[in-house]
Amino acid sequence: MKMYKPFAMAALLLALPASATVPQLQAPAEVRELLSSYLDLGDVADAPAQAAFERRMQREVAKLLATEGYFSPAVVVREHDGELLVDVQPGPRSMVGKVELEIVGEIEPARREALLSGWKLNSGQPFRQADWDDAKQSLLADLLAVDYAGGRLQDSLAEVDPEACRVDLRVVVEPGPRYSFGELQISGLKRYSPELVQRFNRSVAVGANYREDKLLAFQTALQDTPYFGSVTVSLDRGEDGEASPLDGEARVTAPVRVHVRERAPYQVSLGAGYSTNTGARVEASYRSSDLFGRAWELSTGLRLEELRQTAYADVFFPPDERRRRDGVGMAIQSSDIENLALESVSVGATRTQQRGSVEQRLGVNWLQEKQTPKGAPTTTNQALTAQAGWTWRHAPVAHDPAQGIALQLQLGGGSKQLFSDQDFLRTYARYSQGVALGASDGLLFRGELGVTFAPSRQGIPQDFLFRTGGSNSVRGYAYQSLGVAEGSATVGGRYLMTMSAEYTHWITPSWGAAAFVDAGDAQDSRDAFELAVGYGLGARWKSPVGPLGLDLAYGEREGKVRFDFSLAIPF
Repeated sequence: MKMYKPFAMAALLLALPASATVPQLQAPAEVRELLSSYLDLGDVADAPAQAAFERRMQREVAKLLATEGYFSPAVVVREHDGELLVDVQPGPRSMVGKVELEIVGEIEPARREALLSGWKLNSGQPFRQADWDDAKQSLLADLLAVDYAGGRLQDSLAEVDPEACRVDLRVVVEPGPRYSFGELQISGLKRYSPELVQRFNRSVAVGANYREDKLLAFQTALQDTPYFGSVTVSLDRGEDGEASPLDGEARVTAPVRVHVRERAPYQVSLGAGYSTNTGARVEASYRSSDLFGRAWELSTGLRLEELRQTAYADVFFPPDERRRRDGVGMAIQSSDIENLALESVSVGATRTQQRGSVEQRLGVNWLQEKQTPKGAPTTTNQALTAQAGWTWRHAPVAHDPAQGIALQLQLGGGSKQLFSDQDFLRTYARYSQGVALGASDGLLFRGELGVTFAPSRQGIPQDFLFRTGGSNSVRGYAYQSLGVAEGSATVGGRYLMTMSAEYTHWITPSWGAAAFVDAGDAQDSRDAFELAVGYGLGARWKSPVGPLGLDLAYGEREGKVRFDFSLAIPF
């Protein structure tokens, strides 16, 4: 074996690099998070590297702190107790000094004043680059929102005086001409006609003053249809028309460009799920958005649950000029819930219309139902009903039930004179409201009231009576177990009332814990009404496939604890 001589071994050891030192950051709390997030401290191996490291820190720290208004920081890299410290003193923060806003060109005085008064970054406020950028973009966005589609920032300047700790701001905005909507120019259509696109246009009228929210409303209406996968609606200022007098003022008329990408006309979906209400389920559905080449939407499917099985087929027609959408359909259903076996067939026609923030639904439906309560005779009921429903929703954040209000009202009835076995009028109202309590807490309230006015419940199909209990109604009780006893079954009654209050604390953005109390009952007379109370704790998960709730509830009337759970998984 070859041996190294002593002097050769020493030379080898001297050639090895010294162990690297990991620098530690020292900075006031107000800037430590910013610097820790964006500074790359790395390793420092020796004295020359330390000098280069200090120069780099001085450059990078100065750039980062300037975004927060600190323009005279002191950065020192030093050793202390065997550690390499990066000591940062940000210095005084600069404040906004003089603000000069100028709008050049013709603009109505009231609009000019509104734009100037809406400026966000004023004298005396701390200067931050993010606030400066946001103020400019907000000013421009407010200008572009109405009339001035070609508005632009002509100039902007933030003049820094580090010694005075002051930043003077100057912004010059040019509104350009006022615009009005021209003709639609539609592109991307292959299967559908331009007339179909026109049917969903309820906001952009030729000759109307330009408003950005009108374009967005038109775009949203098209995106919400089953016909298009993506939609872009914009004012095409590249083809500006001639200035035309409108209401005594000159405007530029520009075409509205609508570009669409059609969605595949056929779609097959498979899914599975489980809930403590109706058990495990599998389902399959088929959708066609161009039935018979007429842009009719066909939706048909089969859902098999442990306690209920449903087959359905619906056809919806494109909306008319008043935004009314008609549809026809049929359904076959079989169920056995709380010892009540039901078999039903229904056919009907509906008309839905969005009237502002209220969705109106009108319909005519024929239903034949065979019901077999365990321990009681089998009966067959039928009803030809006229129905009406209204739903109003208001949510500060779209599609977030934790904030907002929803109200629902339904009316429906039948007569012995028109193919029904009983005279009745069913009324139903539902209320729900989410109240945010800060960023991670919230309250959810809901309630239901229902009354079916009739001489008797006999002859009325179960769809027009009431049962309750289970998830989303009164937890702590089995699904539809609160109702009228008939034999050993629970059947529907003519009166319903439920109420619920729930508090949720979100531990993480996806996981939360809830505490709740529910109460409700369904009976066939007001004298028999006695609220069943349930309360408990639960977990909430915003899963990738949808919201998931897991609740453990105690039902006072029965003295039992029940687990409530619901999950749907699309394939």
